[in-house]
This record gives sequence, C-alpha cells and structure tokens, in this order.
Amino acid sequence: MVDSRETLTIKAFVTGYPIKHSRSPLIHRYWLEAFGIGGSYDAIAVAPEMFEHFMTDLKSGKSTFVGGNVTIPHKESAYRLADKPDDVAQELGAANTLWLEDGQLHATNTDGYGFLSNLDARCPGWDKTDRAVVLGAGGASRSVIQALCNRDIGEINVVNRTIGRAKELRSRFGVRVFAHPLEALPEVLAGAGLFVNTTSLGMDGAEAPQIDFSALLSSAIVTDVVYVPLNTPILKAAQSHGFTTVDGLGMLLYQAKPGFEKWFGEAPDVNEELRAIIIADMDKHA
Repeated sequence: MVDSRETLTIKAFVTGYPIKHSRSPLIHRYWLEAFGIGGSYDAIAVAPEMFEHFMTDLKSGKSTFVGGNVTIPHKESAYRLADKPDDVAQELGAANTLWLEDGQLHATNTDGYGFLSNLDARCPGWDKTDRAVVLGAGGASRSVIQALCNRDIGEINVVNRTIGRAKELRSRFGVRVFAHPLEALPEVLAGAGLFVNTTSLGMDGAEAPQIDFSALLSSAIVTDVVYVPLNTPILKAAQSHGFTTVDGLGMLLYQAKPGFEKWFGEAPDVNEELRAIIIADMDKHA
C-alpha cells in the first residue's frame, strides 16, 4: 500500500478536446479512494493549437503532473511529441498514456490492452478462433488489429467504406490483415469467429446499419468499442441471432489500469462496483 502522505502531490490528468464528458476521472478517483491515495486525476480541455504548449509544460515539470491520459484529437500528437514512445505506440503512431521517468516523457498506447482484457474477462477462450472481422479502419481499429495480431489471430479481415484506408492497415500490420470494401461484408462474415465494430455507428443513439450475422460461426462473439449506449444496435442485432456479445465498457475500464499503476504505484482491479458506477453515470447523462 502506498502511504497517502507520499502521494498528496501526485497529480495526473486526462486531456482531449472536448473532454467534459470523459468518464476517466470517475475511474481513477474510484481507485484513488480504494487505495487511500491522496492524489488527483482531473479532466483538462486542451485545444489542438495549444497541445504542443501543454506537452512542453508537462515535460518541464511546470504543470506539476506526473503523467496522464490523452484522448481524441491528441493521440497522434502525443506520440509525436513524447521523448520515449514504446514499441506499441510506435507501431500505432498514437499514444494515450504518458508518464515522466528519469526526466523524460514516456508514452504508450493501452487501448489494445483494454480491448483484449475486456474480452478475456467477459468471454474467456474467445481467442480460439482463427478468423476475425473488423468493421472500420480508423484510429480505434489500429489498436484492435494490433491486439489481434499480438494474440496470434490468423486472419483479420478489415471492412471499411473507403477500401484505401483498410489497405493502409494491411500495409501497417502485415500479411494477416485483408482489406475489403463495405459491400463485401456479408461474404467476409462467413465462418468468422469474432466480429468487432470499431466505428462510431450506433453511438449516442445514432443509426447503425442492420447487419445479418447469421453467416458467423455458431460459437462466434460480437463486440463493439462503442459503450454509449451499452447495448448498441450492432450488439442487439447479434443477440437477435443468438450470438454472444461483449459490450465496450470494459475496454474503457481496463485501458485505464496501466496508467494508474505508473502514476500512483498500485495495480487496480476492474470490478463490478466500478462498472456499476460508470453505468449509473451513463444513465444519468443519457
């Protein structure tokens, strides 16, 4: 247990633009209270044109933060401006977790860790499949594809409205990744054991296309990185076919763990109480 007297000045942050709806402060403050640590974790809105200045202050110690999380639209800039991005951040070209160590600003990306940990926790054995389908080719898909490659999934089919973006991911991650246009989705789904939505389709009540999941393996799992609403239209469509689904909230919770341990020196747990706190906050702001 970290002595709270030693952590009174330990300050961490999450920054993005906008940032006011971030639930990261709820997560980290829950853990700070659970461990009895007197640190702080605050949301800070930083406009894109001010982000380099923010990073300069962080590196110099002027801001008094030991590190923090970075979200949209700053992840690529955080990677570029960090002193020592690790291999994960370098492969993605984006960072979401920063910490000061030995006078240098280190960076990593924990989104893939959060994605895998969520599936491992909610659906153990999910990675026995050899074929996955990833819908979308944006920033979230990079972390998901990297994680699936690291878990040795043999074939990762990326389906995207603009096939050029999907082809870029094949170039980035190699021969396991195959690029397809959106109209190929029904064919690509056949025989796959995992489907991942990495797009914003269905977020905050937005419409999402009806996907016929019936061609998936009967044992297939469908998951969504969107977690507002918790049960997205894509997950509901999969459930109507009888497939197991995993919501995206766990990815948010688990991606927060490595940063907390870096900044505050304790390894936190993702438990049902924390999950319930976040769901209650989502319902409050629905």
